[in-house]
Amino acid sequence: MLEVYWGCLAFGVAFAVITILFGDIADSVFDGVLDSFSVEHGDWFEPVVLVGGVASFGGAGVILSGYTDYSAVSVIVLSTLAASFLSVLVNFVYVRPMKQAENSVGFFTKDLIGKTGEVIIPIPASGYGEVLLKVGAGHTNQIAASSETLDIPAGAPVIVSAVRDGVLYVSSQGERAEE
Repeated sequence: MLEVYWGCLAFGVAFAVITILFGDIADSVFDGVLDSFSVEHGDWFEPVVLVGGVASFGGAGVILSGYTDYSAVSVIVLSTLAASFLSVLVNFVYVRPMKQAENSVGFFTKDLIGKTGEVIIPIPASGYGEVLLKVGAGHTNQIAASSETLDIPAGAPVIVSAVRDGVLYVSSQGERAEE
C-alpha cells in the first residue's frame, strides 16, 4: 500500500511542478481553443482541490505508514480524512476567495458616488480639475468640479457627491479647501 501513497504524493508534486513551469506556456499556445470544451462545475472539482486531495492522501499515507503502528485500514481511513479536510481547507481558503476577488478595472461612473480620492489638478470654484480615485484593482483619473463652488487645491482629499454628464462633483474632506 505504501507504493500507492507514494504514487499519489508524486502525482500531486509532479502536477504542481508542471503547472508552475508550463501552465502559462500551454495557456498561450492553445489560446482559448479548449474553452469550448469547458463545463460548469462546482468548486470541488477544481484541479487544485482534486489534485491537492490526492497529494495530501498520499502524503498522509506515507507519514502514517512510516511513523505509526496503525493497521492498513486505519491508515487508509485517516489518510482519507486528512485528504478531505485539506481539500475543504484549500477550497474555502484559496479557491473561493480567488473566484470572488475583484481584479477588473471596469466600472460605471455612477459607482464612484461616495468614493474618496485625491485632487491631482486643482479644481477652481467655477471650473474643472482632475481627481485620482482607487477603483477595483486600479486607479482612475476623472474630470471633476467642486460641488460647493469652492477652490480645491491639488493634494486635497475629496469625496464624490454626484456625477452629471461625465463630470464628478466632489466635496473637500479636509480643511484644505480655499473659500
